[in-house]
This record gives sequence, C-alpha cells and structure tokens, in this order.
Amino acid sequence: MIHEILPVGMLQCNCNIFGDETTGQAMVIDPGDDDARILEILARHGLTVTAIVITHAHIDHIGGARKLQLATGAPVYMNLADTGLQRMLDVQAGWLGVPTPEAVAIDVPANDGDKLLVGPTEFHVLHTPGHTPGSICLWLPAERKLVSGDTLFRDSIGRTDLPGGDGRQILQSIHRQLMDLPGDTEVFPGHGESTTIAHEKRSNYFLQNLR
Repeated sequence: MIHEILPVGMLQCNCNIFGDETTGQAMVIDPGDDDARILEILARHGLTVTAIVITHAHIDHIGGARKLQLATGAPVYMNLADTGLQRMLDVQAGWLGVPTPEAVAIDVPANDGDKLLVGPTEFHVLHTPGHTPGSICLWLPAERKLVSGDTLFRDSIGRTDLPGGDGRQILQSIHRQLMDLPGDTEVFPGHGESTTIAHEKRSNYFLQNLR
C-alpha cells in the first residue's frame, strides 16, 4: 500500500495519504491545509480519493477539508462528538491569527468500530476521546499501522487544555483502545515523528503505571 505523510499548514499537521496500487483508491487523513500539494501526490500515484477522514475538528486537521472535498468529490468522515468544535472554526482561526477556512459538510459519521476500506485494506475506527470529545484513531491490522491523530505522540500524549479536552479521559482512551495493539505497530501521530506501541509502553512518561 502507498503511504505518504505530508506535514501541512503552519502547525505542520501530518496529513496521511494511503493508496491502493491495484484499485487506485485513496484515503486522505487530516487535510489541514496545502490542498494543492495533497492533490499533487494523489496525481503522481494516479489515485482517486474515496474517503477524507478527520481525526478531530481542530483547525490544523480540518482546515483544508472543504477544498479537498470540492476538488475530489470524496465523502468526509468525522466523529460527530466534535461537531461543537467544528462550529468554532472562526474562534480557532482567531487563536492562530489566520483566516477562517470554509466549513466542510460531514457526509458520514466515523463511529467506534466502523471499518473503512481502501481497496481490500481495512481501516478500523477507534474512538479515543480526551484530546477532543470526538477524537479518533485509525488502525490498519494488515499493515500494522496506527494513525493516532493528536491522541498519542512519540513520548507524549495530546494536550487537554483546549475546549473539550479531558486529561483523565485521554489516558483511559489510550489504555482501552491502543495499548493492547501489537507492540510492533507503527504509530503515525498528528504531529512529529512516528513511533511504535512498544516504544510508548516502555518510554512514554505519561503512560507509566497506566491502568
């Protein structure tokens, strides 16, 4: 499977692009900005977007979704517990001093346990509230990969001091949804470097003695 990671926008959100070589289907996760560069990658691989997935409704992850939706016609998936944050894009833009992006329509709710397909590859939706109420991760069993949004980072976890954040809840989400994944699972966070589940169990200060 094709997998490219493109840091986008002023906060360098990691936009993950997955594509199936046989069917040409693709999924774009967290198109926060820089839509032209995303479209260039898709064109280079001859891919057609069949799903745009938002891990949570912070502006750096959802800001470019409407432009990509218009350019590709692909449906947008998001957990609807983040609808309140989605409606605050103007406020979020004010925090960063950037223009308010055009609001995107959510075509399909992304609920815990849902399975999305890119070709034959399954993407399992894991609801991991804490960073935001509707935060999700995407687990690809066949690839041993996890796209963790801003829930789990290399040696850290997502911040919980913004509206809708909950410090206890994010730890519960990580414990219940992520820590039982295979240790060699590659983790691709919303910002920064990749890691593995085994490394985070061993070295992540926030996860020590996690129960």
